Amino acid sequence: MRRVAVVTDSAANLPPELVEKYQIAVIPLLVVFGREAFRDGVDITTREFYRRLRTEDQLPTTTTPSVGDFLSLYSKLSQKAESIVSIHLSRGLSATVETAEEAAQMFDEVPVHVIDSRTAVMAQGFIALEAARAAQGGGLEAVVARAEEMISRVDLIAMLDTLEYLYRGGRIGRAARLMGSVLNFKPLLFVKDGVADALERPRTRAKAMQRMLEIVAERVEGLPAHIAVMHADALEEAKRLHREVAARFHCVELYITEFTPVLGTHAGPGLVGLSFWAEDA
Repeated sequence: MRRVAVVTDSAANLPPELVEKYQIAVIPLLVVFGREAFRDGVDITTREFYRRLRTEDQLPTTTTPSVGDFLSLYSKLSQKAESIVSIHLSRGLSATVETAEEAAQMFDEVPVHVIDSRTAVMAQGFIALEAARAAQGGGLEAVVARAEEMISRVDLIAMLDTLEYLYRGGRIGRAARLMGSVLNFKPLLFVKDGVADALERPRTRAKAMQRMLEIVAERVEGLPAHIAVMHADALEEAKRLHREVAARFHCVELYITEFTPVLGTHAGPGLVGLSFWAEDA
C-alpha cells in the first residue's frame, strides 16, 4: 500500500507517460457542446475538439467534475493508499478546487488534503509531478510541503493567437476584443495570484515568441530548469519553440504538451506558451 496518492485534474496537461510513471490520478473536467458532454481527454480527442471549435458557431462551455466524481475517485484510491493529496486548477479560474474540498470534507476513509495550485496547465502539472515524486518515499506532510513549496516556484507565460475566444466566452469586453483584432496584438498572458492577466502585447507572433524566451531567461537566470512547451492545435510551432528552448536553456526535463479541450475552449486554437521552474543555485 502506498503512503500517499496524488490527484490532479485534466487542466494540468500532464504528459501521459508521467501520469503512468508516477501513478498520478487525473480527474477529468468536462467540456459541453450543446447537449453533448465530454470528459476532458477521455471522451473527445484534442484533434476532434479543435476541429469542432474552429467550425461550429456555438462556443462550447466547461464545467467541473461533480462531488460524486471526486468521492468515487477518492474511494478507489483509498483502497491502495493511506492518504490523498489533491492538487487542482486555481480557484480564480475554476470551481474545481471548491468541489474537491467539499468532497474531502465528506470523505472519511483516509485523510484528503486539497491544495489550490493557484495556477494552471503544466505549471499546475509541475506541482503535481513534484508532489508525486515526493510521495515515492515521503508521507503526507512531506508531500503537502513539497506541493506548497512549488506553488511559489512555478511560472507560466502564453501567447494568444486571438482574443476572439476570450470574448465569446465572456472573459473580455467587445472593445478589448476589437482593439486586439484591429492592431493585431498577440497578447502574452500569465497567471499571478491565481488569476490570468495580460503581461505584454507584442505586435507579431515572432516578437511574442522571442519575448517569451527572454522572460524565461530573465526568471531562470541560467539555473537548471524544468520546462514544458504548451500549445493549442499549434504543434509545428511548438516543436520549433521546443528546439529553441533546448538550445538556449539547461533543461533538466523538457516536454511538449497540448491544451486539453477545457482550456482550449477559453484560449482558442493557436496558443503557444511555456510553463517552467528553476532549481536552486
